[in-house]
Amino acid sequence: MFSTSFSQWTPLNIFIRIFAALILGCIIGLERGVKRRGAGTKTHTIVCLGSALVMLTAQYMEVAFPGTSDMARMAAQVISGVGFLGVGTIIVSGHQVKGLTTAASLWTCACIGVAVGIGFLEGGILVCLLMLFALHVLPVIEKKAYRHSRYFTLYMDIETNKSIPLLMELFRTEQILVDNFDVIKPKVKGQPLSIFATLIIPDMKRLDEYMNMVENIKGVLSVEFM
Repeated sequence: MFSTSFSQWTPLNIFIRIFAALILGCIIGLERGVKRRGAGTKTHTIVCLGSALVMLTAQYMEVAFPGTSDMARMAAQVISGVGFLGVGTIIVSGHQVKGLTTAASLWTCACIGVAVGIGFLEGGILVCLLMLFALHVLPVIEKKAYRHSRYFTLYMDIETNKSIPLLMELFRTEQILVDNFDVIKPKVKGQPLSIFATLIIPDMKRLDEYMNMVENIKGVLSVEFM
C-alpha cells in the first residue's frame, strides 16, 4: 500500500507509528463514544497507544540488545491482556447481553495498535476502515435480513413449570418449531421461572396472534418476542 517502509527503526518512523496509533484509536473510539457505549474515545485511544508502545519497546529491545527479546511473545501478551479489559464492558442484564461489540472493538483496537507499533501501517489502516464498515454498514444489512427471518426469540415468566407442557402443546398445534429452549430457575424461592427460547415461526404475519396465544396460557406472567 505504501512505498515507504515504516518498520525501520528511525526517529521519524517512531513518530509516525505513535501518531498513527493515536489517530486510528481515536477514530474507533469516536464511533463508540457517539453511541454512548461503555468504552469511548479515551479508552480506545489509550489501548491503541499502549499496544503500539509495547511493540515499539519490543523492537527497541531487539535493536539495543539483540537476541534478548521476543517480539511475538510481547504481542501475544497484549492481545490476551486486553481481553480482560473487554470483559469489563460486557453487562448481563436479565435476558440481554450488552457490551459485546465494545469488547470486540477494544480487542481489535489493541490488534491495530500492535500492527502499527511494529510498522505494519497498511494492515492497521485497512482493518480500521473495515471495522468502521462493520460497525456502520453491516447493522443496516443485518436489519433488512432480519425482516425476512422466521426465527424469533421468546422470553417469558411463568409461575410454575406446569405451564411448560401447555406451551409445548401450543407449539405443536401451531407448527412452531423450537430451535432452543432454556428454563431459568429463580435464585430465590417463590419467584417466577423464566423461559428463553428460539422459535421458527411458520407465518410471520401471525406473530401478534401467536403472542396472544402464549399470553393466554395459564400461569404465564409476561411474554416478550424479540
